[in-house]
Amino acid sequence: MLIRISIAVAALSIGNFAFAQMTPVGTWHTIDDKTKEIKSEIVITESGGVVSGKINKLLRKTADQNAKCTECSDDRKDKMMVGLEIIRGAKKADGKDVWEDGKILDPENGKNYTLRLTPTEGGKKLDVRGSIFGIGRTQTWVRVQ
Repeated sequence: MLIRISIAVAALSIGNFAFAQMTPVGTWHTIDDKTKEIKSEIVITESGGVVSGKINKLLRKTADQNAKCTECSDDRKDKMMVGLEIIRGAKKADGKDVWEDGKILDPENGKNYTLRLTPTEGGKKLDVRGSIFGIGRTQTWVRVQ
């Protein structure tokens, strides 16, 4: 009897882990579109059904760890890149594993884009789409294990 209970608990735990991973919440590596090298580590959190994300580390070999967002034009102007909130206000779409209606900041140019986050490959990757008037691009971030 004890063995059956242990197996059932283990199965539920594995099922919950897989389900829990179909969320943008977690730690992610961003990948440079041109060089394909890891650029940064982003930590996405959730509070009250709204997700936000901050730069946790700059990982390029040549990255200036004291860099500031000089191109930003809002409350993030001249704030340190490490710790900078780049994702704001995204919420889970009804009935889908998609988070939208938020904004994402590109700290390299200071522009804010409409955001859509879509976990893929069982939550191992995250498609991050930024757009203005429907025109944009999608990056794929990789979950840090």
